[in-house]
Amino acid sequence: MSQYLLLLACVAGVVGLLASRALVALAPVAGVAAALANPDLRRQVPQWLRLRTVWAPAGLYALLLLSGLYTHEWSVWRHELFRQLPWLGVPLVFGLAVPLTGRQRFGVGSLFVVGLALVGAATVGQYLRNPAAANEAFRLGHNLPSVTRIFHIHFGLMLALAVYFGFRMARQALAPRLLRVALGLSVVVCVLVLHILAYRTGLLAAYLLLLVEAMLALLVRRQFWLGTALLLALVLGPWLAYRTLGSVYERVHTTLYDLEQFEQRRDINGFSLSRRLAAWQTATVVARRHPVLGVGPADAYAAMMDQYNWRSYGLRTENRVMIHNQYLHQLVAGGLVGLALWLLVLVGPLGQPTLRRNPYVYRFLLLQGAAMLTDSLLELQISFNLFVFLYGFLIVAAERRVRQSPKPSPAEMV
Repeated sequence: MSQYLLLLACVAGVVGLLASRALVALAPVAGVAAALANPDLRRQVPQWLRLRTVWAPAGLYALLLLSGLYTHEWSVWRHELFRQLPWLGVPLVFGLAVPLTGRQRFGVGSLFVVGLALVGAATVGQYLRNPAAANEAFRLGHNLPSVTRIFHIHFGLMLALAVYFGFRMARQALAPRLLRVALGLSVVVCVLVLHILAYRTGLLAAYLLLLVEAMLALLVRRQFWLGTALLLALVLGPWLAYRTLGSVYERVHTTLYDLEQFEQRRDINGFSLSRRLAAWQTATVVARRHPVLGVGPADAYAAMMDQYNWRSYGLRTENRVMIHNQYLHQLVAGGLVGLALWLLVLVGPLGQPTLRRNPYVYRFLLLQGAAMLTDSLLELQISFNLFVFLYGFLIVAAERRVRQSPKPSPAEMV
């Protein structure tokens, strides 16, 4: 019963991320029920407490609790206490419930990859109905969300995750042949969607990870031909997309024009990247004033808006955006302590050799880390849910398997 409830929670979580926010909210309930239904729960608790990957997320939540001593935004703080409960709940679920089998984990991963390919293909179909109008929107700095209304930044990151996860899964011989074919086709579709719809954050994360893979192949694994091929793809991919896709061409020129407005101190009210640069400079000022514990997670927005009142960059009130960089956001909200805890969540698992060698773990962390250079992904609920769910599904569960069985099978690595 515990295992089936955990499987239900995972399926609900994936479907919720793709299409239904209500299922995202229900998934943790099934997960907690799965943990409580474990007949060996009492013996599992000490083992769960020994998992190193559960303590850093708990530290972030503890810092949020501590900030209640100096917060000025009580209503926001109470809301954050509830919103960020998954930092505690999701690692608990994957640490205490009866673990999924390798086939079940592969099934959940396949649902994520194939589901994203289907949503992406439908979104491209929407784009192809009137590509000229869509490209004109790209030229004006607009973006196309998915047909299921996933925000373009999060959708692009999810597509990048699906590309790398699906590529690995399609090569596993234990999977049925038909499923491997479906996964391979899904990878191709996700790559095309990323480029046709020119999702900047997803493309940035995907190509940065491709660079890391090329360096690993050349310098660590000594696979010269593979590393050279990956470097070639790193160069030719963006060039071909720029030359052949009007969406990418418009996005590149819009990005350069956007940055030019900030450099030349023009009116930046209608330019997203320029407003982000203004937000980054504003955030550094706030962070310098509160270096140790920050202003508090609940007070970050108010502190940013107060600083904008001192230097507005010519921005109207409605265009004064938040930080759009997770590292800076942690520094503003939690100071050096908050940033250190966040880096422990993001980089800490790589300190364990078995997790570091797990291709799903390091690819997930590197893709997320790259995407968070340009957005505060933990501050919006869907991207927060995405990170915490995959953190539990991939990382906490992987450490638990390593402690229980030092040599997991290939299917269990998913």
